[in-house]
Amino acid sequence: MNRDIEIRHLRYFVAVAEELHFGRAAARLHIAQPPLSQQIRRLEEILGHALFLRTSRDVQLTAAGEELLERARHTLRKMDADISAVRKIGRGEAGALTVGFIGSGMLTALPKMLGRYRRQYPQVDLQLRELYTEGLIDSLLNGTVDVGFLRDGGSVEGLRIEALLAEPFVAVLPRRHSLAKQKTVAVKSLQHEPFVLFARAWGSMAWRKTMDVCEAHGFTPRVVQEAPQWLTIMTLVGAGLGVTLAPACVKKLAVPDTICRNLRTQPDRTHLELACRATETRPIVTAFSDLAQRVFRGDG
Repeated sequence: MNRDIEIRHLRYFVAVAEELHFGRAAARLHIAQPPLSQQIRRLEEILGHALFLRTSRDVQLTAAGEELLERARHTLRKMDADISAVRKIGRGEAGALTVGFIGSGMLTALPKMLGRYRRQYPQVDLQLRELYTEGLIDSLLNGTVDVGFLRDGGSVEGLRIEALLAEPFVAVLPRRHSLAKQKTVAVKSLQHEPFVLFARAWGSMAWRKTMDVCEAHGFTPRVVQEAPQWLTIMTLVGAGLGVTLAPACVKKLAVPDTICRNLRTQPDRTHLELACRATETRPIVTAFSDLAQRVFRGDG
C-alpha cells in the first residue's frame, strides 16, 4: 500500500479545513463529495491521526488538524512559488543575463531595446558591460558574457553571429576643412589626409573593412593617431588632427568643430551584429535575442 502523502491530499485537506464543510469544499475543488471524503480518510490513515471531528451538525479540526493546516498552507505556498519560478526560468522571464556591447551600439536602437527589455522582463538580473569587439568575442567564448552586440565580428568558431543593422560609412571632417563645404565626399579625395582611427586590436574585422574602403579607391590611409572611442576620435578630428571614416550612427554625436558627410559612392556597409555562443539554448538568451531582432527590424 502506498503510504506517501501527495500534494492533492494537502490541497483537499486545506479546502475542507478552511470551509469546515465537505460539501462546500467539494464544490470549491470541483470534485464530488464522496471522493473528497475518501481522500481525507486516506490522509488520516497515512498520518495515523484524525484530522477532523465530524458530527451530524458540523466539522471541526482536531489538534493534529490545526497543526497540519498551517504547515500544509506553507508547503503549498512554497510549492506554488517554486513552480512559478521554474516556469519563469523556462520562459526566459527570470535569471541572470550578462550583455556586452560596443560603444557605437549606443548610437543605434540598442538603448531603446535594452529599456524595453528591462520593462518586459523586470525579474531578470540584467548586467551590462561595455567592451571592444575583440574583447567581447573573447568574453562570449569564455562565458563571462552571454549575449553581445559587436561590429563586423566576421565568422568566429564557437559563436553564432547575425547582423542586426547595416550602416553606411560617412566621412568625419574638421568643420573648417575644404571638403566640409561639399554635400557628399569622394573617398579618393581623402587619400592625402591624415587619419584618426581605432586600433586594429580593438576590432580587427571593422578595422579591415575601413581599410578596404580606402584601398578600393587606390590608397591606404595614413593613420597618425589612434583612439578607443568614437567620441574621442571625432573630438581629435575637430581639433584638426585628421579625418576619419565612421559608421553613420556617429552623426548622433554632437561634437564641436566636426561635420559628417555622406560618401559620394557608398562602399560595403558596416554591420552591428548580435552574437552568442553557438551551443546556447537557454530561454533567457532566446527571449533577449528575439526582442533585439524585433526592435532592430522596427517591429517593437
